[in-house]
Amino acid sequence: MSDDLEPLAPGAGRDLYLDHRRGEVSENTLSSHRYRLNEFVDWCEEQGIHNLNDLTGRDLHAYRVYRREEDDLKIVSLQGQLSTLRVFLKFCTSIDAVPDGLHEKILLPTVSGDKQASKTLLEPERAQEILEYLETYQYASRQHVLLTLLWQTGLRMGSTRAIDLGDYDPDAPGVELVHRPEQDTPLKNKERGERWVALRGPTATVIDEYIAGPRRDMTDEYGRDPLLTTAQGRVSTSAIQGSVYTITRPCEYGECPHDDFEPETCEFTKRENASKCPSSRSPHDVRSGAITAHLLDDVPVEIVSDRMDVTQSVLDRHYDRRSEREKMEKRRKFIS
Repeated sequence: MSDDLEPLAPGAGRDLYLDHRRGEVSENTLSSHRYRLNEFVDWCEEQGIHNLNDLTGRDLHAYRVYRREEDDLKIVSLQGQLSTLRVFLKFCTSIDAVPDGLHEKILLPTVSGDKQASKTLLEPERAQEILEYLETYQYASRQHVLLTLLWQTGLRMGSTRAIDLGDYDPDAPGVELVHRPEQDTPLKNKERGERWVALRGPTATVIDEYIAGPRRDMTDEYGRDPLLTTAQGRVSTSAIQGSVYTITRPCEYGECPHDDFEPETCEFTKRENASKCPSSRSPHDVRSGAITAHLLDDVPVEIVSDRMDVTQSVLDRHYDRRSEREKMEKRRKFIS
């Protein structure tokens, strides 16, 4: 142990790090870091490591092996866990808790490009089928408005939940996204994510008729008027997830494509099990599908990037689900 180091328990170091990052990253990111570092702190306790000064490169290798084998983590998950640990140890270096360069001794697994991003998305054809079903049988319902907004704008779930009645302009038409973390409606990219998002006429019409009809006239705990409401006030993230998983099950709007499932006995027909259906999709999958659909419609990448609040590099890596051949055909229009 270097004489220049100051003793610091793993748990205390974790708390200092999280306090340091608070305000720099979103609450979701902070929660993710807390979870990952809790795993490391628990491991240190089991190994009898009570002072971060004592950590060695061999300890870090042992932890890497432990995380890989204990929970049988996928390689991309292991990479994420170890990346957080590297950032944590780099912070610990700055406060004289670990030797210089210790974080560099964590060897990150190499993740191939095809494993970095989820391949699931809501395909444009399915999105159209679902929207047509909602147009016919659940017109202007909260579920209809929700999926229409998610699909037509590619908004994140949190951004959609954050919209107030006052943020909606029926004349433009469009919605303003505002970062209000102190009132439980933060945007992922904070003030940088604030923007106006244009809406198409049919989308605005559905919203107008929802507001005039089925929408519950409720305020949230901060006295604000949410666009999407429940009997309790502002719609929750779990309610949004449940709605999307439910309506994207094929049996909800058409025929089940799974030969082994019988609708009368299938456990996935229960709302609480909707997310387990192999064909149901999450709000993130709807966003991925919407971004891909915009790109396939020849919307310039920079426009999609601004509208969906995602950098072009992240868009290319995580959201663009076009095949290489589809990309080629799009380029052909400009160079043939």
